[in-house]
Amino acid sequence: MSRPEHPLLRAVAPILDAVGATIVASAEMSASDIPLSWEGEVVGAVRMPALHGALDRLIESVEKELSGSLKELSRNDKQRAIRLLDERGAFILRRAVEDVADAMAVSRITVYNYLNAIHR
Repeated sequence: MSRPEHPLLRAVAPILDAVGATIVASAEMSASDIPLSWEGEVVGAVRMPALHGALDRLIESVEKELSGSLKELSRNDKQRAIRLLDERGAFILRRAVEDVADAMAVSRITVYNYLNAIHR
């Protein structure tokens, strides 16, 4: 669906963009899509993104929010980035600590230390 026309679809579009999901027309829905109903009528559906690339999307959103690549952030902002990624569930993904450490140009131990500080 190129441009949502229904008010509900326009309202949820920014949220879906933030998580990498898309809106599909009700006629194009598949079984795995999430229907969006308005007054008893399905006006569209949400198609969630594949898990492949989820960590990259989370990192991109944090970099956008903090206005810089993870590698270039100050120590305090790197700690804030770890907190944001943790709040968004990034570290439940396989190899997330290693991949985030690589993106930040720090060691895995540093990422674990930041996570431990958050959870204390």
